[in-house]
Amino acid sequence: MLETSARLLRLLSLLQSRRDWTGPELAARLEVTPRTVRNDVARLRRLDYPIEARPGVDGGYRLGVGGVLPPLLLDDDEAVAIVIGLRSAVAGSIAGIEESSLRALTKLRQVLPSRLRRRVDAFSSHTLAAASRGPRIDADVLAVIASACQNHELLRFDYQEEAESVGRRSVEPYRLINSRQRWYLMAWDLERAGWWNFRVDRMRPRTPPGPRFAPRPLPPDPEVAERVGRDVTESTWHFRAKVIVHASAQYVRRTVRIPVDVEPLSADRCAFVPGADDPEMLAIYLGLLGVDFEIVDSPELVHAVRTLGERYLRATADAPATVAH
Repeated sequence: MLETSARLLRLLSLLQSRRDWTGPELAARLEVTPRTVRNDVARLRRLDYPIEARPGVDGGYRLGVGGVLPPLLLDDDEAVAIVIGLRSAVAGSIAGIEESSLRALTKLRQVLPSRLRRRVDAFSSHTLAAASRGPRIDADVLAVIASACQNHELLRFDYQEEAESVGRRSVEPYRLINSRQRWYLMAWDLERAGWWNFRVDRMRPRTPPGPRFAPRPLPPDPEVAERVGRDVTESTWHFRAKVIVHASAQYVRRTVRIPVDVEPLSADRCAFVPGADDPEMLAIYLGLLGVDFEIVDSPELVHAVRTLGERYLRATADAPATVAH
């Protein structure tokens, strides 16, 4: 009986870890026969687990949506990750989920084994969650957008532009990205026929969503997140200039702390177009590269670099010329 109960828990864990399983796949994982799998599925159904079965060559099993939430089987790392995530959500940038996050956190902590509770308490006692400085987003708005992304449904919304004007947008939504304490939607803008990033705090979705669409090819998620991070950073720059750096493109990408497009020119030379709030700030950033560089057609940046250089020279005018070792 104990062996059967343990096998049922393993079967339930497998069904929760992936959407679809074939009978032979489950049998191989559990080291039993397909007939035993069918019997175990029947036992779980009698316990009110909504397990769906599809006949045929491509058939199999999946855990459906039921009237109640079934118990979740989590390994140690998954349980700790959920607790840490709930703690972050209490002071996060999504409005309306603080109380429910705290209730879920309390329930989960009560059933944690002592070894995991110690790991979670160590994290809690040695970290400080600062309140989010970015705009707070209504959880329902994020849910509407995420659902449209998942179901490939056109999303229509009113959008607050920088100039205080409100425009209407109709897009194919693809990804929600959290960057620099703000939420962004990466979508294909139908009117402008191109990829655009929209700040979610400026969006007012219109319901119901539009018709379904055939999704376009997307780069891998890490590239999407990098692109959004780069676009978000560059959109705040007031000044930009092209610079040739006497170092490899790999060196510049590794040294610059934000994602940038770098054009290799040779093994030890590359070009890129950095930005900043003003020319002098950009001159300071370029000095932090620690290598020589050339300024391409930017009198403002040339003036800023010269001004900064003269200031440094004045600061060292009375200093000794040699350094004692």
